[in-house]
Amino acid sequence: MTALAFVHRLEPATASNHPPLLLLHGTGGDESDLLPLGRTVAPGAALLSPRGGVLENGMPRFFRRLAEGVFDEDDLRRRAADLARFVGDARAAYGLPAPVALGFSNGANIAAALLLLHPGVLAGAALLRPMRPLADPPGPDLTETPVLMLSGALDPIVPEANARGLAETFRAAGARVTHTVLPTGHGLSQADVTAVEAWLGPLAAA
Repeated sequence: MTALAFVHRLEPATASNHPPLLLLHGTGGDESDLLPLGRTVAPGAALLSPRGGVLENGMPRFFRRLAEGVFDEDDLRRRAADLARFVGDARAAYGLPAPVALGFSNGANIAAALLLLHPGVLAGAALLRPMRPLADPPGPDLTETPVLMLSGALDPIVPEANARGLAETFRAAGARVTHTVLPTGHGLSQADVTAVEAWLGPLAAA
């Protein structure tokens, strides 16, 4: 394993028809957590999966929060910059093109922050149960950047208006946003797998 800033796992590509996926786990996950999902939705794609560098009661996260749904935005900005540098270093080390992020919960939120704060680092993002990471987001140029958002109608953590506001923020920046509300809670379901797989299909063909 190349010595990069984040503990991570890399599964090299075995096919050339998918962009690499940057897998970003939720609270309490690790660098192995989303590998099975990545293999399922993008067979043969390179998978780059870092472990969040913040611990909350022993559980890895990508940035600190002050309470449920209340983020430490100063820490979030620092950690997003760290992750952006890691992606650049990993691309150089492993010879990867710009990845598409696939993030769940806390991982979806750091991916959303990457899109807003460091446009160009990601080729797109599939965000599972995301919420707005920044109260006053910048206005980046995300023209034609593909973004999938999958929210849960019964999600007790992410208010519907919050997710809708994030989708509107991405659209205002020029991103091609698909926002689907699934009949589920905060946890992942087969419907998420099916939706991500279908959304990634055209990206693989591009």
